[in-house]
Amino acid sequence: MDKNKVLDDIFNDDPLGLLNVKAKKSSARTSDERLASSFDEINDFIEKHEREPEPNPGNITEYKLYSRLKSLREDEEKMMALEPQDKYGLFDVEKKEINSIDDIFEDDMLGIFDDENADLFEFKHTPKPDERAKADFVARRKTCKDFDKYEADFKAVQNDLANGKRKLLPFKQENLRPGDYYVHNGVLLYLESVDFREEVQGFSSGERFRKDGRTHCIFENGTESNMLYRSLYKVLLANGKAVSKNLDIVNEEFIENFSTISEEDEASGYIYVLKSLSDAPEIASTQNLFKIGYSKNPVPQRIKDAEKEPTYLMAPVDLVVAYKCFNMNTQKFEQLIHNFFGASCLEVDVFDSSGRRHTPREWFIAPLEVIEAAIHLIISGDVVKYAYDTKNEVIIEKSY
Repeated sequence: MDKNKVLDDIFNDDPLGLLNVKAKKSSARTSDERLASSFDEINDFIEKHEREPEPNPGNITEYKLYSRLKSLREDEEKMMALEPQDKYGLFDVEKKEINSIDDIFEDDMLGIFDDENADLFEFKHTPKPDERAKADFVARRKTCKDFDKYEADFKAVQNDLANGKRKLLPFKQENLRPGDYYVHNGVLLYLESVDFREEVQGFSSGERFRKDGRTHCIFENGTESNMLYRSLYKVLLANGKAVSKNLDIVNEEFIENFSTISEEDEASGYIYVLKSLSDAPEIASTQNLFKIGYSKNPVPQRIKDAEKEPTYLMAPVDLVVAYKCFNMNTQKFEQLIHNFFGASCLEVDVFDSSGRRHTPREWFIAPLEVIEAAIHLIISGDVVKYAYDTKNEVIIEKSY
């Protein structure tokens, strides 16, 4: 019997069309479509109000758009992807055309041509790509004659990193500030100062100011450099990390903005936001999952054994942000946060080392910018006027 003929007879004898199954089209949007849609909301706001969204705590919708734009400006890949939609020139996506020898010298990112005595055609060997990148970065360094002024601070930063009081963070453009520390290829550096200047550049969307200038960088190996600010930015962006501030002085801007602290004031503890590093599928696949908690002790000390505690999902965690609180009932603060995001609480069971089941109640599914906006609303006392819309992931004003 011909099997192909039998199959043909079966499919041809289908008067009700039961075998004509059409593939379902997925209604889910791709990540690129979601990104484009979210940026369209920012363009719509600017078109309506003729200005960029501002961090206005009294207008949660505007605050959300401000946070979104700020986040996009910290991600060079997303700025490049959204450039065709950037009709108001919100992103300084730099595109250089090389049309002459002068253009080559002006685009000297690492200051290779600054040495007038260098011979352009003097070659000793051709290094491997990784060796060349390292050589370019250290080419402008020289011995720091007064390194003794900085040595103790470098040792203190290394101790802070070892003790968990400081962290290595992904480097972003807004991280590059005088007075902060950075790591490149395992070498700790201190950006002491920048002699900023502004240059006007013409783009199709109009003129923009480009910030640059000579830096004064000190390296932990006793050298220093005056490489350009944008050159330092580019090499750190390619292979660098930012070093966070000491947790003992965490969130000083938060304190200055929302309270006046004196010697008589008493620290209450820390409100913190954590991200899970669990590789469990139900955890790792959940977007915008954060733990909002409270600790009387410094947060790194509290979370050092996270992988052994059910409240941390029996896995390591990453500290996203911490708020040092003064003169306030921090337990009440934490309770308000949990009530506000209660409808988006993660429902998951975890098992401790003894096999006992636990259901943590401090993990919530909400965008980070929404969590931070909610904290500000609680501090200002306006949180009673608002609620969290879990479906649209936005804070909305309550209707009475």
